Amino acid sequence: MSTSNPTILDKINASFSGHETFPFRYTWLKKGVDAVDKVKGKPTIFANDDATITLGVGKNMVRSIHHWCQTAGLIEGDGVDADNRRRFVPTDRGDKIFADDGFDPYLEDVATLWILHWQLATNVNRATTWFWAFSIFGQNEFRKEVFIAELIDWTERNTQRISEKSIARDVDCFLRTYVPSHLTKTTIIEDTFDCPLVELNLISSLPDGNTYRFHRGPKPSLPIEIFAAALSDFWEVRFSGNNSLTLANIAYSESSPGRTFLLDEDTLVEYLDKLENLTDGALRYDETAGMKQVHRRKKIAPMELFNQYYRGNPPAY
Repeated sequence: MSTSNPTILDKINASFSGHETFPFRYTWLKKGVDAVDKVKGKPTIFANDDATITLGVGKNMVRSIHHWCQTAGLIEGDGVDADNRRRFVPTDRGDKIFADDGFDPYLEDVATLWILHWQLATNVNRATTWFWAFSIFGQNEFRKEVFIAELIDWTERNTQRISEKSIARDVDCFLRTYVPSHLTKTTIIEDTFDCPLVELNLISSLPDGNTYRFHRGPKPSLPIEIFAAALSDFWEVRFSGNNSLTLANIAYSESSPGRTFLLDEDTLVEYLDKLENLTDGALRYDETAGMKQVHRRKKIAPMELFNQYYRGNPPAY
C-alpha cells in the first residue's frame, strides 16, 4: 500500500527572523561553510568573540550568515562543547558545493542559485515567508501591504500570533532577496548589495514601487538535473511511500517543484518528458489512459544528480 504525507502544514514552528534584515550576499555562504569546516574552521565560531574578525563582517552580519547557512541546509548543529557553545559542521550539501574544490564555491553557476532558492523556499520552519510566498500565496501580482496582511492572517490561523512589525521586516527581506535594488538619494549603501537570487528573475517590482509580480512560466536557466533533484527531494519528504506521483502533485502541492520554481504546466511537462532519458528509466513520465504521472523505478539521491550536472558523471541507476 502506498502512503503519502499530503500536507506539511500540520506541524509548523514559524520563523520570521534570524537574518537581521540582510538577504545573503555572494561571499557569505562560503564564508559560513568555511568557518565551521572540520579542518580549517572552528565548530563554535558563531558563538566565539572573534567571529567578526574571522568572517570580516559586523555582529549583525555574523548572525545573518549563520542564519542563511542553516536555512539553506549548508551547515548543521553538532552538539555543544565543554563551555556549552553550540558546534556546527558543514552538511554534505554544503561541503560538496562550497568547499574550495566543490561544485561551485563562488556562485558562478546559476544552477547553484536554483538549488539555494529551492532550499529556502521549501524550509517552512526557518524561512516561513519564503515558503508561504511560493507554496501558499496565490496571486501573481500583488501590493506589499496586501501580501503582509494575508501572511499575517495565514500565520495566525496556522501557527501562532506574530507581531506585524516582525512580519513586515521579514517581507522586506524576502522581497530584497529576489528584487533588484533601486538607488535613490535616501538609499542606505548597505541596502544596495543585491542578493544572488535576484539573478533568477522570479519576482520584479512594477513602476509604482509598491506592486510586485511573480514570473510564472519557462525557466531557461533551470537545468533538468537540478529540477530532477528537487523532484527527488519533494518526493522523499512528501510522498516517500509512493511509487508514482501525479502531475497535479508535482505542479500544485505545497513545496512542489511546480510551485517553488513558478513553472506552468506546459513547462513542467517539458521537464518531466526528459526524466526517463536523464535517469536511464529510474523516473518515467506517462500519460496513459489520461493519467498524467511520474513512475519511480528506483529512488535517486539529489547529490547524484548534482554530481551529474557539475561533474558530468552519470550515476549508475
